[in-house]
Amino acid sequence: NLLMVMSSLFSQVGVTSQKTMKLLPTVGRKATQKVAVADHDGVVTCFGMKKGEAVPVFKSLPGQKISRLELGGALGTPQEKIFVSSGSEVRGYTKKGKQFLTFEANLTESINAMHVSGADLFVCASYIYNHYCDCKDQDYFLSGDKINDVLCLPVETVGRIVPILACQDRVLRVLQGSDLQYDVEVPGPPTVLELLNRDGGKGGEEVLYGTADGKLGLVQITKSGPITSWELDNEKKKGGVLCVDTFDIVGDGVKDILVGRDDGTVEVYRLDSSNEPTLRFENVLSESVTSIQGGCVGKEMYDEVLATTYTGWVSGLTTEPQQMVAGPGDEIKMSRETQGKVAALRAELEQLQVKVLQGREKYQQSSQSSTAVSAVPVFSINDKFTLCQDDASYSLTLEVQTAIDNLLLQSDVPIDLLDVEKNSAVVSFSECDSESNGNFLLATYRCQANTTRLELKVRSIEGQYGTLQAYVTPRLQPKTCQVRQYQIKPLSLHQRTHAIDQERPMNTLRLTGQFSFAEIHSWVVFCLPEVPEKTPAGDSITFYFQNTFLGTQLEATYCKGEANFKSDNISTISILKDVLSKEATKRKINLNTSYEVNEDSVSHTLRMIHPKLEYQLILAKKVQLIDALKELQVHEGNADFLIPEYRSILDESAQLLEEYKKQPAHLERLYGMITDLFIDKFKFKGQNVKTKVSQLLAILNNYELDSLMDFFSEA
Repeated sequence: NLLMVMSSLFSQVGVTSQKTMKLLPTVGRKATQKVAVADHDGVVTCFGMKKGEAVPVFKSLPGQKISRLELGGALGTPQEKIFVSSGSEVRGYTKKGKQFLTFEANLTESINAMHVSGADLFVCASYIYNHYCDCKDQDYFLSGDKINDVLCLPVETVGRIVPILACQDRVLRVLQGSDLQYDVEVPGPPTVLELLNRDGGKGGEEVLYGTADGKLGLVQITKSGPITSWELDNEKKKGGVLCVDTFDIVGDGVKDILVGRDDGTVEVYRLDSSNEPTLRFENVLSESVTSIQGGCVGKEMYDEVLATTYTGWVSGLTTEPQQMVAGPGDEIKMSRETQGKVAALRAELEQLQVKVLQGREKYQQSSQSSTAVSAVPVFSINDKFTLCQDDASYSLTLEVQTAIDNLLLQSDVPIDLLDVEKNSAVVSFSECDSESNGNFLLATYRCQANTTRLELKVRSIEGQYGTLQAYVTPRLQPKTCQVRQYQIKPLSLHQRTHAIDQERPMNTLRLTGQFSFAEIHSWVVFCLPEVPEKTPAGDSITFYFQNTFLGTQLEATYCKGEANFKSDNISTISILKDVLSKEATKRKINLNTSYEVNEDSVSHTLRMIHPKLEYQLILAKKVQLIDALKELQVHEGNADFLIPEYRSILDESAQLLEEYKKQPAHLERLYGMITDLFIDKFKFKGQNVKTKVSQLLAILNNYELDSLMDFFSEA
């Protein structure tokens, strides 16, 4: 197995964006490489390592936040020119730090993705892609959803320019000039693209992608269409992929895949003989990894995996052995180099302690002064609010450049907080007066010392929509707080999908009225997650969704003056009807609503709920038995006399309790969905059956699928 040790932290810069660190190519054989890194202060720093110390090569002046850093140069020569994008400008530096290029792309938005290939420059700003050659405009493309990354196949191998866009709607768009050549459907929203082996593999057509939900894949972009080589699922629920590189870290002639994730995980995958990836090494840092590179930086002959984290730490995992083994009575002498390192670190620590004391004294003096003005310290937050497909919950990740003191969560809609293993913060709940002021949740997380990253999980109820607010207070003086808001949408548990099963029994909702394409699109954005905010090009659009909790589906097709929604779950149609009517009334637009209810869809939805409900009921029964069985075991001295079923409950008691604790209110959730389904079925017939809900709950308490279906059909 690959053994790697965390070597020294090389340097710290400001807060960094994704893909803003690269290793410059070496000059000569086995020399160490220089590191170029750019940050949110607008500074490009280039440094090398000498005797374990970071030695600066150059440092640019501060300016606007830098969003990307790429290497370039004439085709066929070492790629050692440094290109950075900040705002709508691209700047170029030589390896010595001389600025040779300033190019204003004249985009209305900031560049968020960039690729350089010879004289060709590819830049993207949210929905727009631009291609320039020698700084002259060549091609333009408007994407259907936000562009997260851009890449071009190597021109010297493929013989033509093939740009690839990684778009938020789970699609890689392959372009030809200013036109779309074809789409590549991928299993999650792609966040990063890299060429395999840095050159696209044998034919220059192999592209690695990483997704926001932590999946990894390799796809071959051929002239005729895509060929998927492999897809790696995120079974261990690790963070989303932010950066990828390929480098032979093992030294066996086969390039390994290096992956950096937003939960701080650094991974090394090896491609086996059948070209399938296997995990060789894993290390977890305390912050999200924004850039990753393989190379030789610290010491000749020893390769490293270099990672940059969100707050700007550049650190390395080295293959150099970092320990010596001694037997009893042996003496180990520290090498001069190690002694020097220890002495330098001690001196640096002392200097820092003196600086901190001086800073504290200065602050104390100024805080008591009558003339001094208190300024609120500015700090940046990296936050992400995403729907997790596996457990139909929302993951809220907050990362701050300094330690978090506490976090207050407030919500005006009912939501459940789920348990997160990685979260060591102490949570306390305050009572809410939900009736009068619509306040359903007040929870405070008190963080342990030096926590800069916090991960929470919440689960919403479809049909109930509003805002979740996070008040983040870092350990800074004077005390300051930032508020972040996250929308909980009416159909919050729905996720975009590429296609749906048209054979299912569908209910239909049709809306007509004097509304524009932009208006109906804004209503759909309000109702459903993962819909691009920009109105789509063309006259009409179709989106497909899947409910992550139940597996039911939804098709939305709309244009100016008309909208059609189809779903196999009648409650989804009911929520859409209520919310869209409300939105139209707000804008004083008269809506004509018609619907078709398919009776078979209700029993179909109940069958989809059945396995989940049965599983939860069995789990609840087992958990109820645990205490009694443990008492019997203590009383009798052992559990041998119990039947095998009860023995297995005792053996698995820890896992059962853990699972039950992780899924609070899961049964109530399912009961609520069945109750809504019951009310919605009869609401479309113009009947109010709220008086019969108590009978329904009685049936659910002695649950059997057949008796429940009979009740639905007879009520």
